[in-house]
Amino acid sequence: MTLSTVAHQVMWNRLISVVEEQAQALVRTAFSTSVREAGDLSAGVYNDRGEMLAQAVTGTPGHVHAMADAVPHFIRRIGRDHIHEGDVYITNDPWEGTDHLHDFTVCTPSFHRGKLRGFFACTAHIVEIGGRGFGADANSVYEEGLHVAAMKFADRGVLDETLIRIIRSNVRQPDQLVGDLHGLATGYEIGHRRLIDMMQEFDLADLTGISDFILTNSREATLARIAALPRAVATGRMTIDGYDRPIDLVVKVSFNGDHVLCDWAGTSGLDPKGINVPLVYTKAYACYALKCAIAAEIPNNAASLLSLIHISEPTRPY
Repeated sequence: MTLSTVAHQVMWNRLISVVEEQAQALVRTAFSTSVREAGDLSAGVYNDRGEMLAQAVTGTPGHVHAMADAVPHFIRRIGRDHIHEGDVYITNDPWEGTDHLHDFTVCTPSFHRGKLRGFFACTAHIVEIGGRGFGADANSVYEEGLHVAAMKFADRGVLDETLIRIIRSNVRQPDQLVGDLHGLATGYEIGHRRLIDMMQEFDLADLTGISDFILTNSREATLARIAALPRAVATGRMTIDGYDRPIDLVVKVSFNGDHVLCDWAGTSGLDPKGINVPLVYTKAYACYALKCAIAAEIPNNAASLLSLIHISEPTRPY
């Protein structure tokens, strides 16, 4: 069955609605005020390769890239041979799934007719994670709270009670944290049901066609916006207080016709205190600012984000 461009556009809009409903379900079920009242969360749907197809309108800029980058890490860490229907994966790894320990990302595979068709993911800011908590006085990540590497929160529908006991015994507000994790996992149920409804309505065996349509059109539209800009270079710098010494933030933004390059050479290096930013968060906020200015109306997905900005990684960590 060959679907028209109009049908593909309808499905694209439907996917955005699906993940927005997923995000709103998380807001309604969350225990933490940061999620329930401040909307510090994000939700997205992905193809079976781990490429984000749509992201909820509800959410915060910092989660744009952090959550988008997380699913390929889950696929790599869990392994495709160990991905099963009913699984739920979890992490708060600042380098592979979030940006700091207070953010948890939950990822769930979506199966249809016995085959893996895609993934859903949610990220939310948890109020309490143990340790020193959210502050700048830590000397290492190990002081900041509980660090959960990418692993299964549920295996084929069965919760890992050992992991839950470990989490509960390491935080000050165990009911609140575990409640939020269940809320993150519940969002998948909403998204999955709506996705299957759409696939049945349009008689889709998989997401290959709609995935190609979304990513191709997003990439072309974003590149067209960049190509229309003058080829130029802009620089900026600022000094902030830091913890015990000032920190310089320096960036050079180059508009190169087919991409935008952000070069952070000259920025201060690793600080011994807990105020460093993982690269994924640098990407997230740089991309947010540029996307608002260049291609605000193009929905967030793997192609529109990756086509917009290239980051020149520093020779030393932030």
